[in-house]
Amino acid sequence: MDQVKIGSFLKELRKEKNLTQESLAEQLNVSNRTVSRWETGSNMPDISMLVELADFYEVSIPEIINGERKSENMDQETRDTAAKMAEYSHNEVKVGKQKVVGYLMSIFGIFIIVSALAIFPSDSSWGSIYAILGSTILLIGVYLMIKTVLRKRSLCILSIVGCAILLFGIFSVTDYVAVKHFNQVPRFRYVSVYDSNFPNQIVYETPFFTAVQKNPGTEYEQVEII
Repeated sequence: MDQVKIGSFLKELRKEKNLTQESLAEQLNVSNRTVSRWETGSNMPDISMLVELADFYEVSIPEIINGERKSENMDQETRDTAAKMAEYSHNEVKVGKQKVVGYLMSIFGIFIIVSALAIFPSDSSWGSIYAILGSTILLIGVYLMIKTVLRKRSLCILSIVGCAILLFGIFSVTDYVAVKHFNQVPRFRYVSVYDSNFPNQIVYETPFFTAVQKNPGTEYEQVEII
């Protein structure tokens, strides 16, 4: 492939339409420098731009590649193939970007979860709020990643539901361990009950167990599972 010959042909086609490099660049939504590189042969148009140039100059793609006009009729099959190749290339780039975004969101979600559990004390509801927020971001990131692998939407949804259940189980287990072995109130409680008849204790309800905090705020404070 003679790039200089192709560039000269593109320059000839532009002049046939009485266009300057600037006006052509404006119509094709590219820079003047890009057009100049095409016409000097130092750079070639990509596949999608090749299709657009063929349409614009009313020539066939093989004519552009060969650097000379051979036929007045465009090779429709060749043009269709090039268009499909351009679409495929565009989809590949889109999938790649989606994977990167999903990967970054997953890492960010994990970072928020770990930070929330490490920074906020167990008796603060902010820890669980930020952990749930981080989990949501993590699940969105995982969805974006597996969406590029699993084409069926139902499988993607099932995978996300499975991940959500796994996270829920991990939070429940860590809560149980924190109460059982580290004398901490459960983070992921949905009800805190204070009974005036028992002023020295607070009852915490979680999805899987009930914990009671006795003598809160004193040196005899104790958290038990009941």
